[in-house]
Amino acid sequence: MEKQTVLITGANKGIGLETARQLANAGYHVFLGCRDKQRGDEAVQLLHNEGLNNVELLLIDVVSDQSVQQAYEDLSKRIDHLDVLINNAGIPGSIPQPVLSTPIETYKDVYEVNVFGVARVTKAFVPLMQASANPRIVNVTSDLGSLGLHTDPTWRHYEVKTAAYGPSKSALNGYTIALAYELKNFRVNAVNPGYTATDFNNNQGYKTVQEGAAPIVKYAMIDNDGPTAGYFSDYGVTPW
Repeated sequence: MEKQTVLITGANKGIGLETARQLANAGYHVFLGCRDKQRGDEAVQLLHNEGLNNVELLLIDVVSDQSVQQAYEDLSKRIDHLDVLINNAGIPGSIPQPVLSTPIETYKDVYEVNVFGVARVTKAFVPLMQASANPRIVNVTSDLGSLGLHTDPTWRHYEVKTAAYGPSKSALNGYTIALAYELKNFRVNAVNPGYTATDFNNNQGYKTVQEGAAPIVKYAMIDNDGPTAGYFSDYGVTPW
């Protein structure tokens, strides 16, 4: 069987790097999407040192139209189809984020990466994915994007309200539903890795990167009978 191909954005560290590691171990040919060449090369070398030679760097900055287009052209020269796209790149913005005092620039910066970046990359790479027999897209979201959880006082993170980050993930979830509706031959899902200890949260999360990457890998590997337009975590379905 032909080796499956996957592109992961924001993959030089944290959950993205661990997702790459797990998929490479599962036999996928992995393209590490990174905006910084030095850090990307170091991440690729790290995985090569672990015996995972089925990993390559793809330079891509999700906030740049030119960079994304160049990345698409570069990847199209290396492969004739892409099976999986994992939109992992994301930023929290400055924390805390009180609704009334967070600068508008913070909203813009967060949405540029977490929403517009995902839309930009997806739009660019879907043509390469159309040639796949089983194209899958995983949009890495957060339970902080769940309106249902945010309105439940018994939820463990009920007190964690953010002006920009959480709502950006709510917008990403809405985008995921619309994208799945339009791409009926794809499997498109939003996946929440949970509160994982990474640089993203100053390593305060209670999950390891291995645990955080696991649900992303699970939905990246589903077949044509798998779910689409869903919002999942390692404990099952997350309320929208």
